[in-house]
Amino acid sequence: MAKVGIVMGSDSDIEVMSKAAEILDGFDIEYDMQIISAHREPDELMEWCRSAGDSGIRVMIAGAGMAAALPGMCAALFEGPVIGVPLSSKVLDGKDALYSILQMPPGVPVATVAINGAKNAGLLAAQILAASDDGEGLRIREKLASYKAEMKEGVKKKNERLQEKGYRDYLEDRK
Repeated sequence: MAKVGIVMGSDSDIEVMSKAAEILDGFDIEYDMQIISAHREPDELMEWCRSAGDSGIRVMIAGAGMAAALPGMCAALFEGPVIGVPLSSKVLDGKDALYSILQMPPGVPVATVAINGAKNAGLLAAQILAASDDGEGLRIREKLASYKAEMKEGVKKKNERLQEKGYRDYLEDRK
């Protein structure tokens, strides 16, 4: 069974990065979640990335703030797709990490989601795995279709409530 690797440089990132794990849990996709600092544990990061394919990891999600070296290092060391999640920081609100992940050099691509967008990173990882023509890819595609149908139904219900109540009461109900 294909797995997704989820890696972050600090335990302060786990609240955001757990959103990717929650999505993968919902699709019954296995993952390996790690805290490995690119700057403080370069040898451990190299070992984990280089052995990831052998352990069944097919896609990586790497969350990083500030200089955001982690996604780029993962992409340099791992043969599969890497999704970078720029994490908000106190100094530049995640823009520093966003630019760092977006500006990868030619030949070392990292797909990038929004600042703190780990939920979308989990969905993108599921979509990448769903591209496979094997039974697992088909299973994930079916779950993705159901997920999107549920989102669509949720929006319809919210609109019905808005039409019924008007925006003032709708907003009041949300409090």
